[in-house]
Amino acid sequence: MKIGIFFGGQSREREVSFAGGRTVYDNLNKQIFEPVPVFVDSLGNFILLDWQYIYKGTIRDFYPPVASLQQYLPDSKFQVYAESLGGLDTEAWEKIIGQVGKKIHPQDFHQYFDFAFLALHGPYGEDGNLQGLLEWYNIPYSGSGILPSAIGIDKMVQQQLLAQAGFARPRYRTLSREAWAAADKPALLQELTDALGLPLVIKSPNQGSSIGVTILKEKNIAQFEQAVQRSLFEQTLTAEVWHRYTEAEKDQFLIQFTDIRDGLGFPIHTADGQIITHPQALWHYLDETLAKQPTVTLRAENTEAFVLFEQFIAGKEFSCIVIQHENGEPVALPPTEIRKFQAVFDYRSKYLPGMSRKITPIEAPTEKIEEIRVACAQLFKAIYANVYARIDGFLSDEGAIYLNDPNTTSGMMPSSFFFHQAAEIGLNPSQFLTYIIRTSLSERLKRGKKANRVAQMLQNLDQAISQSQAHQAEQIRVAVIMGGYSSERHISMESGRNIYEKLASSPKYSPFPVFLTGNDTHFDLYEMPINIMLKDNADDIRDKILHYHTYQQSAGYQLIQQILKETETIRKKYAGTPLLQPQALPIEALAQRAEAVFIALHGRPGEDGKLQQQLEAVGLPYNGSGIESSQITINKYETNEILSQHGIAVARHRLVHRADWEQNTGQVLAQIAQEFGYPLIAKPADDGCSSAVKKLKDEASFRAFAAMMFRPEPAFDAQAAAVLQLKANEEFPQKDYFLVETLIEKGEANHFLEITGGLLTHIDPQTQQVTYEMFEPSEVLALGDVLSLEEKFLAGEGQNITPARYAPDEATRQHIAQQVKAALQKTAEILKVEGYARIDAFVKIDSPNQVQVYVIEVNSLPGMTPATCIFHQCALNHYKPYHFIDAILDFGMRKKRLQNA
Repeated sequence: MKIGIFFGGQSREREVSFAGGRTVYDNLNKQIFEPVPVFVDSLGNFILLDWQYIYKGTIRDFYPPVASLQQYLPDSKFQVYAESLGGLDTEAWEKIIGQVGKKIHPQDFHQYFDFAFLALHGPYGEDGNLQGLLEWYNIPYSGSGILPSAIGIDKMVQQQLLAQAGFARPRYRTLSREAWAAADKPALLQELTDALGLPLVIKSPNQGSSIGVTILKEKNIAQFEQAVQRSLFEQTLTAEVWHRYTEAEKDQFLIQFTDIRDGLGFPIHTADGQIITHPQALWHYLDETLAKQPTVTLRAENTEAFVLFEQFIAGKEFSCIVIQHENGEPVALPPTEIRKFQAVFDYRSKYLPGMSRKITPIEAPTEKIEEIRVACAQLFKAIYANVYARIDGFLSDEGAIYLNDPNTTSGMMPSSFFFHQAAEIGLNPSQFLTYIIRTSLSERLKRGKKANRVAQMLQNLDQAISQSQAHQAEQIRVAVIMGGYSSERHISMESGRNIYEKLASSPKYSPFPVFLTGNDTHFDLYEMPINIMLKDNADDIRDKILHYHTYQQSAGYQLIQQILKETETIRKKYAGTPLLQPQALPIEALAQRAEAVFIALHGRPGEDGKLQQQLEAVGLPYNGSGIESSQITINKYETNEILSQHGIAVARHRLVHRADWEQNTGQVLAQIAQEFGYPLIAKPADDGCSSAVKKLKDEASFRAFAAMMFRPEPAFDAQAAAVLQLKANEEFPQKDYFLVETLIEKGEANHFLEITGGLLTHIDPQTQQVTYEMFEPSEVLALGDVLSLEEKFLAGEGQNITPARYAPDEATRQHIAQQVKAALQKTAEILKVEGYARIDAFVKIDSPNQVQVYVIEVNSLPGMTPATCIFHQCALNHYKPYHFIDAILDFGMRKKRLQNA
């Protein structure tokens, strides 16, 4: 069955949708379904997208295409959305679309797919518009129908409907844009706080992903006006602020302004009637206009007609997925409690591991959790929802339940509630997507439109599901090892889950997740069920596994058992008999259980050769480099030393040891100042993922870095953390030494850029020797001093341009690219890197024949999260992520067979 996956869209949630569509594309069971990517651009065009673009980090990384930007915006230095190209004619747009795929029309949908899976969010996708279009053209689709979708997008209608249905509601007020413009702002704030109290929740009525939401904590008129403007998608800028900005700060302001999640985006309307479509045009407008007048007010193209004010509910926030059983009745899955590190559960908190905690089920008395489940199921019925919905709410400190946001299309990124809660009933993402498609077909059948065709689709799908389960015994059993105890453990979980999910949707492999925990002297392995694998982060998973017997005595465990019974027929149909509790897995037992291992660990252990030694001892093939190479590349100092000896350019470097620092701080500081000067780079010598990598600008920041690195306890040194501007939940390891490097800068070079390049190795069938396939490196653009964790691994964050822009014309670019790839390959060969890897470097270009590559770091087990740029790179070599992972495993198994022979 061909599944058209609709993703992207015109709303401010397009990046969430883009990442969710990629998740669906990757996780559909390839034995049953053929995924067809249908990208909806921000102008509403339906594009049959060439598959390689699905693996770009953000929409702006590929659309509009670079060639179009060079043609229509040749001087642009900003990444922009399609709206910034302005009013091009139809022929121009056809050519632009043709660079990334093929434009298709609704009347022709049936030629390309049989079923539409909707991963769109917000207006134009989640509001009934697309559902109605698909019904008109007789295309069955996923999720709820037109009416519940229209209700689910409109928070003001929800308020009225929930009140009429008898649900508890927070007190609220609404205000039109016109009323806001005419209002006495101080008097309005007083009136609202008298009626609703403080904190005060201020919302956009038709947005999701917490876009346009502010929590006003104090009676501050400036903050109040800014919050209301945020909800109405307006922004006032003063001449004083704009003229105080440096060039770099103006640049940063416009980058954030272009980001439609936090900024207004383009096009924008000005008070004097102008329409501005590009950041540089806005820069020019602000320079000119704010030289003549004290303020400027800007308004987004897509705004809100009203703003919603709500009473703040003190208590626990939760989210509950409700699914439709085969008998048509709703079943509420165990609600998840959300513990945030900031007031609003925003995009980053929702989708970046470690930025919040998701606790399933919510920590509350069992009877109260049952009340939540019953209320969510009732609301599912009240809005006439079908198939599934996500319902958000609060459990107040007084025990009252407030439901406030039914979503008929849930976020579908790997860390979303959608998969998190389905795992509690034993379904992995691939199985849950199959359930969604089948249940949606059954629901569409009830409408009576093209009933015979839909009934035949259902019959064929049921046969395919049965056949898929029957073939599981023939698949290769792969243990995917993830977690660990390094500062990179949370990213390891994201990588491991992604690897597991890619393999689970394939006809070739039968993966099972394994968690590693322990310390530098000893580690243990545990096979874990899907629901534990999808817990929020590595620390939660470790605690759940190590204390599982205690958990079995809890009320929460009993509740999960009850829900498992309620959903038993669903689980048996789609998952068979999955593992439902963790099991210790000694290395000898692992050798009996698995035919191969995929190590998804980062840092120690995993990248240091220790686990590889144990796997080789029991004869298990594994991914990545061997023991000797891993022992070298984990240590950045030793890597630099070896590369330098072989003529590879690296930064000047030295180690700072705890003993030296504590015995003679002054001498160390004097040596650092003399050898390196400031600014410089300091980082752990054996961690990656940008963990604790800092640009230090003076002696005070160096002292702070050393204090953090050498602190005796895990708790942060408050003063040092403040100097380094660390976030409360930022990972910062404790070490006995750290690495100092010269800050590599542009200097006199004509062009300078930071790149990261992936590689894949093969075994030549004739010579049996290792050969290297070097990918086109990506250009990485850091918003701050150092590329952040979010920019590396969170979908929708960061700017990764693949291939890197070494030169404006393609012939010169390719000439330089070959030199860069040659330097990276030489690096890999010197270090005997095998399997796959990612090498980070700086490139200085004086001329096409004068190119200097400075290697920063070699990652022998690079991050494999869905958004990481190694997938962008392998796509250019015609590998989908699954095929890339398959090639990695194939190399490991071939290598083991050769060793055995």
